[in-house]
Amino acid sequence: MQKRFAFVISDLYGGGAQKSLLYTAEGLRQRGHAVKVFTLRERIEHRIPEGLEIVNLAVINRFTKAFNTSWVEKWQARNIAKAVSDFRADTVLSCSCDRITRHMQHPNLYFWVKGDSSAQLRHSPKREKEFAKQRRYYSGRKIIAVSHGVEKNLQEVIGIRPSHIQTIYNPYERHPFLEMAKEEVSVPFAEYFIHVGAFTHVKRQDRLLRAYARSGIETPLMLLGKGETEGVIKQLIAELGLEDRVAMLGYRTNPYPFIQRAKALVLTSDAEGLPRVLIEALLLHTPVISVDCPSGPREILTGELTDFLVGQEDEAGLADAMARMDAAPVKIDERYYQQFLTENVIPQFEAL
Repeated sequence: MQKRFAFVISDLYGGGAQKSLLYTAEGLRQRGHAVKVFTLRERIEHRIPEGLEIVNLAVINRFTKAFNTSWVEKWQARNIAKAVSDFRADTVLSCSCDRITRHMQHPNLYFWVKGDSSAQLRHSPKREKEFAKQRRYYSGRKIIAVSHGVEKNLQEVIGIRPSHIQTIYNPYERHPFLEMAKEEVSVPFAEYFIHVGAFTHVKRQDRLLRAYARSGIETPLMLLGKGETEGVIKQLIAELGLEDRVAMLGYRTNPYPFIQRAKALVLTSDAEGLPRVLIEALLLHTPVISVDCPSGPREILTGELTDFLVGQEDEAGLADAMARMDAAPVKIDERYYQQFLTENVIPQFEAL
């Protein structure tokens, strides 16, 4: 049965949440459903699939930023609700704008939670205040969690009591990544390990660099990204004497040629939801190494790759994993990513 799906998100600028929303929306559209993506402001960085309708409601602007009150949020929510109603949406998925959409009362509104704030706020003095806010937002509401780890922590750590909660992984198709990986790029090394992620404290490039230095491997390391800790990362590279073996290539809108050619991709974050970069690497048959951060990596690294999931604070174990992967890379096939393929995921969204 065909349905009408409305996706609501602040914007389509940067981040894995925006990417996965576009893939999900397009996957539903290709299966014959009516789909609209409503953004709250005009900021688009990602490639928009041809035929997918994007509607900017412009309810985030200079005025709403200047007067950020509950009254303004309710005004914004009314505008969103009208657009959703005019579209006659059967199912509404709110992503990364729940502060506003919590004021909506659509009978089939789902809050699509993609991050694990319980881990991100582990040492923050604002932890309990943030948890209380999330309990107000989500208790008694419908939730889709991006991983089983996120679902568990929402209920057991934060204490949310939703009316309904389930885990649905982000959907992926392999072919588009293979096509994007064909782009001609200049790669400074014949063999290399790669890290792709924003230069922020939560991504912990410092952990990566110390483990890499400790591993003793000669295979170079490439970092793709941008962000606030770029200067700190450059300084640490110099302090560790890694200038000749570590290259920072900046942010790339298409990182896939670099990922496909890598010996392995390494993730060292303090917190994730369901780290897209690990799945995307596997789709390109690139092996992965990851710290066992909450949440997601444990659900992605299966089979032989479980030997390359290491304790979050175990830099010696991470160094050993890199050395072992350098000596004998794991061969990746469909078994490692089957659970994330569109044909296995989209039916779960259709059932909402």
